[in-house]
Amino acid sequence: MDGIEKTSKLSSNVRQTEASAALIGHNLRGGEVIVLKGDLGSGKTAFVRGLTKGAGSSDFVSSPSFVIRNDYKSKKFIIAHFDFYRVDEPGILADSLQEVLNSKEYVSIVEWGDIVADIFPQDKMLIDFVTLSENKRQLNLTYPKSWIYLLD
Repeated sequence: MDGIEKTSKLSSNVRQTEASAALIGHNLRGGEVIVLKGDLGSGKTAFVRGLTKGAGSSDFVSSPSFVIRNDYKSKKFIIAHFDFYRVDEPGILADSLQEVLNSKEYVSIVEWGDIVADIFPQDKMLIDFVTLSENKRQLNLTYPKSWIYLLD
């Protein structure tokens, strides 16, 4: 990795979270891996909704907690949205995730990725959602310096 950058964004409501995510989504090139970390209800799925819209997809976004993975089509790539909240043993899921992580045809968004953290590429964005109050969130972003384009 070419160095790490860290930044934080404050969000006072769901619309602000979605707007921040839409900017990142608009700038995606394909092949990026974004890992979302935070408590239940911290805004991770709202973030994915904004990111998907920013990437040019009109697909309906929902949490894949029960199905593990949802795919959303944009003009340039497929957004693979994983949620490992209900998974105790990754097994073969890790293999299918590995295929997606290594493809420029996908952007991978992973919620509750601790169980498969050892297979993430070194270059990835980590977004930690910190709940400050009922509606207010702090999004702490850590990413490779070369990915600054996502925030421009």
